[in-house]
Amino acid sequence: MNAMTPEAAVVHVTTTNPTFAVAPTVIRGVTFTAFQNIPPTVPALMAAGMAQHDNGASHYLLYEGERWTYGEFCAEVRRVAQMLHTKFDIGKGDRVAIAMRNYPELMILVLAISSTGATVVFVNAWWTTDELEYALRDSAAKLVFADAQRIERLLPLVDGLSLTLVGVRDGEGMVDHSYTALQTTAPDTPLDAKIDTDDDFAVMYSSGTTGHPKGVVQTHRSAVSAVFSWLMQAVMAPLVNPPPDDAPEAPRPSALVVTPLFHVTATHPLFLLSLIAGSRITLMRKWDADEAVRLINAENITRFLGVPTQSAELMNAARASGETLKTLDYIGAGGAKRPGTQVAQLAETFPNANVATGWGMTETNALGIGMIGDDYLNRPECAGKLHPPLQELRLLDDAGNKVPLGKLGEITVKSPANMRCYLNQPEETAKTLQDGWLRTGDLAVMDSEGYVTILDRKKNIIIRGGENIACLDVEGALHRLPDVVEACVFSIPDDRLGETVGACVQLREGVEMTQEQMAQALEGHLAKFKIPLHLWTQSGPLLRGTTDKIDRRGLRAACLEMEKAKT
Repeated sequence: MNAMTPEAAVVHVTTTNPTFAVAPTVIRGVTFTAFQNIPPTVPALMAAGMAQHDNGASHYLLYEGERWTYGEFCAEVRRVAQMLHTKFDIGKGDRVAIAMRNYPELMILVLAISSTGATVVFVNAWWTTDELEYALRDSAAKLVFADAQRIERLLPLVDGLSLTLVGVRDGEGMVDHSYTALQTTAPDTPLDAKIDTDDDFAVMYSSGTTGHPKGVVQTHRSAVSAVFSWLMQAVMAPLVNPPPDDAPEAPRPSALVVTPLFHVTATHPLFLLSLIAGSRITLMRKWDADEAVRLINAENITRFLGVPTQSAELMNAARASGETLKTLDYIGAGGAKRPGTQVAQLAETFPNANVATGWGMTETNALGIGMIGDDYLNRPECAGKLHPPLQELRLLDDAGNKVPLGKLGEITVKSPANMRCYLNQPEETAKTLQDGWLRTGDLAVMDSEGYVTILDRKKNIIIRGGENIACLDVEGALHRLPDVVEACVFSIPDDRLGETVGACVQLREGVEMTQEQMAQALEGHLAKFKIPLHLWTQSGPLLRGTTDKIDRRGLRAACLEMEKAKT
């Protein structure tokens, strides 16, 4: 079989495989290129993937010794959906929140809630009570499924927000309702909810520059469009790089989930894709590189996708134990850019795996740009090419004009995988979505072959180990401290996490503050990962530019230079 170019493979697959047939489609008044024959909703992925999971008989989900077959998993989804409908009268128009660490119940609840026609509200499990209150008020979710740690933070909000809490795992017995008791008594019959493909599937919160996180509203079509775009990459791969005639049959795909399921990096290209791709899922309760090495070997894991820090720690753990993790055929990075020097190191350490990178956003349902294998090894600083066949890409200047090849511009993408809106924020939505085009805030250049290199961010966002942190969010917390006159927050390079949080503050005259004192004062007001690890203080006003605004870049450079002078 002769190898096809990627462009020829796209044409071949979309014209010969009915699953991936595309056509112009009007969505909310805008014409997009859209798949025509994919499942219309997220819960419909379960039935569509049944054959890929041996009609339900194959093992699907593993969590610390607990195992579900695909059939058992789908049956529990149906029971929970029935429980939501009959016990809590949940249906179309409702929003139900999930607040917990990576438990199997989180995956089940995502499909069960969406099966009723309700919208899933993903809650960041690291948030404080104040941050949880904002998201629950914003989303108007009244029913929350939570584990013990999250219940402790939610209990002060129950009366004020009229919440109903359902305890999950170690949260059972802490509140009136328990997941196990409710779902085991519900019937195993599917609901007949009338769900349109353009109904809302989920609200995921993404840090913005306005201080509070923004609720990204994803539709069923947008999530499923992303899933089938990735599935198509697997169909194209042997056309572009034909395997040898004597190549053994590829093993069943098996993914290790190591990042939080309240982020798109885990939910969409791992969990939701697994339903239709026939992949097994292994959940880690908490990231541990040595345990990841053990699980990859024990469970024949083929797919690893995490933030770059986790790739590096997996590599170090494998080297320390003399492992090459022979079953791995994919090591991807999401949530943050992987250091270019790490790409060749990973390829050397894991010779059977293709090292990959990806760029996507909560606003794009994680779909975006990517690169794998030799392409990535040859361009380790690059983000890759646009994933076909639905997306269009432009690089725009501040006035909205396309920039020439090789010139810096804002990544702007159009596809049916884009979000519907920001919840309750029409002005922010209008700034970001224009005639179907989503302005991402990321600045990049593109070469003549279509490879995109991301160079900067217009948004004041710090990406700490894949976790987005809004500078204004942290500044707002610092400004609440009585001794802080003004504050400026910025990223600090970090070998392990990529970036950490730094702050320079002006203190009241005669006052001193250490980083430890600041961290203690912020505890309970900010999630721990947002609290600055580096603090510079001064008694005079912070550095300003010509417009009298704080010069964030200049101040950051000056603080880093002071730190460098100490060493």
